[in-house]
Amino acid sequence: MALIPATILTGFLGSGKTTLLKRVLSEAHGQKIAVIENEFGEENIDNDILVADTNEQIIQMSNGCICCTIREDLRSTLADLAAKKRAGTLVFDRVVIETTGLADPGPVAQTFFMDDEVAEAYLLDSIVTLVDAKHAAQQLNDRQEARRQIGFADQIFISKSDLVTPADVDALIHRVKHMNPRAPHRTVHFGEVALSEVFDLRGFNLNAKLEIDPDFLNADAHDHGHAHDHHDHAHGEHCDHPSHQHEGAGHHHHHDDDVKSFVFRSKRAFDPAKLEDFLGAIVNIYGPRMLRYKGVLHMKGTDRKVIFQGVHQLMGSDLGPAWGASEERMSKMVFIGIELPRDILLQGLEQCLT
Repeated sequence: MALIPATILTGFLGSGKTTLLKRVLSEAHGQKIAVIENEFGEENIDNDILVADTNEQIIQMSNGCICCTIREDLRSTLADLAAKKRAGTLVFDRVVIETTGLADPGPVAQTFFMDDEVAEAYLLDSIVTLVDAKHAAQQLNDRQEARRQIGFADQIFISKSDLVTPADVDALIHRVKHMNPRAPHRTVHFGEVALSEVFDLRGFNLNAKLEIDPDFLNADAHDHGHAHDHHDHAHGEHCDHPSHQHEGAGHHHHHDDDVKSFVFRSKRAFDPAKLEDFLGAIVNIYGPRMLRYKGVLHMKGTDRKVIFQGVHQLMGSDLGPAWGASEERMSKMVFIGIELPRDILLQGLEQCLT
């Protein structure tokens, strides 16, 4: 049986997850979607699209979708849904997991790799993060969970941008890009998002497409092809982050966000054994603080690209397509994490080159 694609939907309270979900569920796209809610908050999925509000854990909706509240852990809920699909008692094409506003998506993502029963039935497609433009600056300053949600994302939607000034939106985008240059971001209104931007994003597929925001890469061109130091900015007019405008010294401003990203690039090939040892050691020590990391590597001894990625301590790699005849062979890696020791990582990677 084909693997069931799963999407993790995360974002702070009020960021519009429920609005987006309702739209996805009620739109006539011909797909049957199972929604797993980590909790029913104040604003749960409206009863008007539910057939019956019973004590059952799995509720059928009038459009054939199903909704499920997690009473036990996610693993057993996923296993249960997959078993019912195999048995033909439930029909659905994909799963969306809505996390609670303050949840860290990391352990949810890890469930898809750590548990054999889940890994054999599901394909984790992506983590989609919604950000509420009106409250984001404050939430990102005050809550590490909000910063983590940005770091984990494969796709970022900024909602409620009509409630703030264009300068505020620009500042927010600037801040988000520094935390996560690999996730595309766009502003959305009332959950109006094309389904093609929510589903089948293949964020966890080990494929050769490594998206890194080009502005982010341009910004570090002066840095000899390695990482981008966020302290390069002068606090000029181009740096008008809303968080700088708070009174009092208690707030971190943008440059002190603990979720940061940096990029490593090199035209020299990696020595496979050295790189494996080094990455293994790094993941062992810093795994809990490593949110997402991904790369396309130029490796000694193969004419194919080596694709690698990971979440926390879980890392995987795969042989990708061959390097094109006229293509410049270059390794490009992006690391997103909490207070990662950038210099140790960059020097270590440098020492793994042939």
